[in-house]
Amino acid sequence: MGTEVQMLGWSIVLGLVQLLVADFAVTRERGLAWNVSARDGEAPPPGKVAARLLRVQANFMETFPFFAAAVLAVVLTQRQDGLTALAAQVYFWARLVYVPLYAAGIPVLRSAVWMVSLAGIVLMVWALLRDLG
Repeated sequence: MGTEVQMLGWSIVLGLVQLLVADFAVTRERGLAWNVSARDGEAPPPGKVAARLLRVQANFMETFPFFAAAVLAVVLTQRQDGLTALAAQVYFWARLVYVPLYAAGIPVLRSAVWMVSLAGIVLMVWALLRDLG
């Protein structure tokens, strides 16, 4: 199994962990009774950290489909190389670092790390499309 597919697998794990951490944080604030209810009423807004965890998880869901599509396209077209392996690692590690930065409310560095993760996707797509001329 190539590095790209390994990083895709680890990114799936990261996404699931983010989902669970955000859900646990909200449940801790609102209580288990709310979590298992039909949630028909108006829910109180989450606290700062829980809200950040929800946003970081939503942000992951915005970038992950592009990453997954790029990895699958690179693998299916057999265009894996050192650049695509690096790009996949850049995306994963930047997304991993992004979570605690966002949860802690660190503004500028958080945005820079997000840009690094985006650069991983862009590199992957560039490697896929280069020399198709």
